[in-house]
Amino acid sequence: MKKVFIIAGRIMRQLRHDKRLLLLSIIGPLVIIYFLKVFFDAILLPFYIPKSRYVVPMTAFIIHFISFVTCTILLVQERRAGTLERLIISGVTRIEIIAGFLLGYFALVTFQTAIIQAEAFWLFKMKFSVETILILFAVTWLLAVVSVLLGIFISTFARNEGQIFPFIPLIIVPSAFLSGMIVDVARLPKWAQVLSRIFPLYYANNVVQQLIGEERAFFIILINFYALAGYVVVLLLLAASTFKDTE
Repeated sequence: MKKVFIIAGRIMRQLRHDKRLLLLSIIGPLVIIYFLKVFFDAILLPFYIPKSRYVVPMTAFIIHFISFVTCTILLVQERRAGTLERLIISGVTRIEIIAGFLLGYFALVTFQTAIIQAEAFWLFKMKFSVETILILFAVTWLLAVVSVLLGIFISTFARNEGQIFPFIPLIIVPSAFLSGMIVDVARLPKWAQVLSRIFPLYYANNVVQQLIGEERAFFIILINFYALAGYVVVLLLLAASTFKDTE
């Protein structure tokens, strides 16, 4: 466990030293939320569709996107510097490395989720019960953890920072269209409905829509929440297996 904390401390120091990346990962989402407010103020939604129908899942998508990109870039930098190879040679296990990275990102992910949701609730004047806010935070935070693990896994296939960006239109962008965030999945073609189940944002959006809707089905909330937790386990195993390439 000591090795995990050492690795986590290294990641936190690296984040502090890379102030430009750190500021962009915090300020960037806040600016996007503001422009989202400008966009929604410029269009007229039917009176029966509340803005929260789109705004809340979009905040989850923004956190999903930023967490994935930030984690992948930093981990590719670690690979290029030879840090991962030295850790494995020194006897640190793959699970300890991944756990250290997750712990190192814990504070950043938690802070990002809190300030982005707080800004969205404030700008759009959305009012929810404390229970709803806590569950929304929990599911968005869990999605961010999934994003970090996805970034750890994808970083294996990128030799430099520039090779990360082709994965964005392949993995992140399609999830915005197939998650039900913009259009209900039931209105999509059958093949798209099947494909949507691959993306973690689909399950996060299902939880969000249940929470902000007039009627809640707690069984659906639990099923989709457990599906996100399942992604954590699967991606943890996949990410651990990819460290074979660094030995």
